[in-house]
Amino acid sequence: MTDLVLRDMTDADFPVFFEQQLDADARHMAAFTSKDPTDRAAFQAHWARNLGNASNLNKTIVVDGQVAGHVSSFVMDGQREVTYWLGRSYWGRGLATRALSVFLTHEKTRPLHARAAKDNLGSRRVLEKCGFVVIGEDKGFANARGAETEEFLLILRS
Repeated sequence: MTDLVLRDMTDADFPVFFEQQLDADARHMAAFTSKDPTDRAAFQAHWARNLGNASNLNKTIVVDGQVAGHVSSFVMDGQREVTYWLGRSYWGRGLATRALSVFLTHEKTRPLHARAAKDNLGSRRVLEKCGFVVIGEDKGFANARGAETEEFLLILRS
């Protein structure tokens, strides 16, 4: 079985995260990403703000000793939300579900909210396997797609 652990983020993780978010297919799936994924300074500033916010919970996903992605929770519009990213070489092996399941033992806030682009079936499936249920739909401008994109709103109640 593949070894998966979550640990606190360090600055050494950011080059891996930066390279992962340069993957055009991954960005398209995530949809709601930064305006310019090649802007390293904006990327660094984003993560500095995230780590500097004491209310955020940020974890690095480590698979077989390698940085594979990240999972975080934060407050947006008064609601606690979860987000995650897994590098493409780790897709399709159940690792996102495992990582989110472990994260949910650390993040105790309920309800906990999540969003997924409507056509991102993999992300929706991960969330549902972890107990999230669809409670609505929304749409907004997705930088990675350059277009308005529909999304599912999900919630974990317990």
